[in-house]
Amino acid sequence: MNDKVVIVTGAGSGIGRATALRLAAEGGRLLCADAKGDAAQETAEMIAKAGGVAAALLVDVTEEGSCGRMIETALGRFGRITTLVNSAGVSAAGRDATPAPKEWERVVGVNLSGTYLASRAALPHLAASGNGSVTNIASIFGLVGGSLSPAYAASKGGVVNLTRSMALTWAPSVRVNCVCPGVIETPMTAPFLTDPSWHQPLLERHPLGHFGKPEDIAAAILYLASDEAAFVTGAALPVDGGYTAA
Repeated sequence: MNDKVVIVTGAGSGIGRATALRLAAEGGRLLCADAKGDAAQETAEMIAKAGGVAAALLVDVTEEGSCGRMIETALGRFGRITTLVNSAGVSAAGRDATPAPKEWERVVGVNLSGTYLASRAALPHLAASGNGSVTNIASIFGLVGGSLSPAYAASKGGVVNLTRSMALTWAPSVRVNCVCPGVIETPMTAPFLTDPSWHQPLLERHPLGHFGKPEDIAAAILYLASDEAAFVTGAALPVDGGYTAA
C-alpha cells in the first residue's frame, strides 16, 4: 500500500478501525472517517503512534455534503485518492419481520445509501488516480437469507449488487469489490453475541467453530485494495468461517 491514499469510513471501531490500522501498517496514508469524530481521531492517533500517516474527520455518510467534504479533506491533505473502503454500517435493533419505517430508513440509509454516496463522491477522483479501487463491506446476509433483520439483509444485498454495478460502470479505471463477513466480534455484534439465545445458534452456523475477528476482514480488504488484486473486480468475497458453504 506504499503508493496508496486511503479513505476508510466507519474507521472509529470494529472492522473499519482494524482495516485502517492494517492498511496504514502496510504503508497507506489514511483518512479515518467516522460518524463519531473522537473515535476517528483515536484511530488516527493509533496509526501515528505506530509510525504511520493519518488524519481524522467526522463524516455522516448519509449526507451528500458530508461525503463531499470528506473527499475535499483527503485531497487537501494528501493531494489525491487511490482507495476507498466503505466500512460505515449499522445493525438492526433486533429481530423484526416488519421493521418500522424509521428503522428501515436508518439501516438502509447508512449501509446502502451511505455506501453509494461515499462512492459517488470518490469515484471520479479514484478514476483520475489511474489505479483506483473501492472495497465495500456487505455481509453473509447480502448473499443468503437470514431472520435477524429484513432491513439489514436488504441493505447488504443492495451493497453486493451495487458493487457489481459499479464494477461494470467504472471498469477499467476503478476496481470495485466487496467483502461479505460472517459474524465478527465487534462492538456492533456484542449485543447478539452476549445473548445466549443468539450466541449458540449463530456459532453453529460457522463450520470453523468460532466467530471472526475484525483483523480477518482487514486482511481480505488489504488484498482487494492492493495491486495483488489487479485482475479482481465485481467480486463478493465471503469471509465467513464457512457459513455460506452450508
